[in-house]
Amino acid sequence: MGFPVLISEILIGRKAQLNPSGSFKEIGRHKGWQGVGKMAILTGFLVSSFYAVIAGWTLGYFLQAVLGQINHFSSSSQAVEHFQTFSTSALWGIGSLAGFIFLSLFVLYTGVQKGIEAGNKVMMPLLLFILLFLAIKGLLMPGGEEGLVFVFRPNWGEITPTAILFALGQAFFSLSLGQGTMVTYGSYLGKKENIPGTCVPITLFGICVSLLAGIAIFTIVFSAGLAPTAGESLMFQTLPLVFSQLSGGYFLCLLFFLLLVLAALTSEISAMEPLIAYLIDRWKWKRHRAVLTTGIAVFTVALPCVLSFGPWKDLTFFGKNFFNLLLFLCLNILIPLGGLAAVLLVGWRWTFKKAFPHLKEGAEGLFKTYPPLKWYFEIGIKYIAPLIIVIIMLDALGVF
Repeated sequence: MGFPVLISEILIGRKAQLNPSGSFKEIGRHKGWQGVGKMAILTGFLVSSFYAVIAGWTLGYFLQAVLGQINHFSSSSQAVEHFQTFSTSALWGIGSLAGFIFLSLFVLYTGVQKGIEAGNKVMMPLLLFILLFLAIKGLLMPGGEEGLVFVFRPNWGEITPTAILFALGQAFFSLSLGQGTMVTYGSYLGKKENIPGTCVPITLFGICVSLLAGIAIFTIVFSAGLAPTAGESLMFQTLPLVFSQLSGGYFLCLLFFLLLVLAALTSEISAMEPLIAYLIDRWKWKRHRAVLTTGIAVFTVALPCVLSFGPWKDLTFFGKNFFNLLLFLCLNILIPLGGLAAVLLVGWRWTFKKAFPHLKEGAEGLFKTYPPLKWYFEIGIKYIAPLIIVIIMLDALGVF
């Protein structure tokens, strides 16, 4: 379901050659659509703010892994206590956040080709190499095959409507949809680029990396005889304990958290780029000024997020701390709305009939070879994707 939205967002950006605000206005031909584009930019900005907190933790844990501070635990209680001390420490929280944003700005500062593109050309292969190494290591460990069975053996009783809706929501976040990111990246593409040919590898690569991560993590967890149900805490509490019990645990721990830092960095720069593009397009700022301003703004909003786990943990709004409030607002409202707006703009406002010739540009051979693709995209963009997105939002808001 994320695939038609991905196609729509990149198509919008390539057609208009502008930031999300300008692109939505250009194609929608109304100031209301410009407002939708600005909402997408705001979403990306808010996502980059709360995401930088967790990403900062990965950097902090990587530094602690280098110093050998998280591969010496003898019990799960020690690992849990260490993470609680780390996550509630204002010094570690703010320091890790600042360090991670600095790394992101370093990549963004040098531009799209020299920064984002060149950085990803190094980070993505390295990320894949580390992930492959960890997966192979996990498979070769005693008991690792149990983790493989856990990941791939179907349990049909778990496939409920709620589980499917969670998966669809994850697909949106995984593909960076509804945040203005893909509209922005689309604006950097020329007419000769094959949009479907570009989006298929993106989607398939995302699926493959997710499966590979599942293999790497759960084979190691099962090998250590630990329960795989730790949820989000698996990353910071369970796995350091696992690495403490394995031969070569220091090296594995180092590689794992380096992997997380690289993965987080590629996502963070994508979430920050829409606001940078807007400042450059709309206000004619130089890229360096736009990057620095965006970085300062992200750090400013991220600061109360990181303090939500420490000194400000008792400060709540609508029953949620500042971090969880931003998380709920983005994941359950703004991101689905942004994705919905993209498919409605392409499928109904612009109309698929007018949009299709632009989708064909650079992909003439593909549609000539596979004519049914046109009907797939039309049905997916006009009907199926909007319907599913509305269901996701209603479910997330507790309607069902």
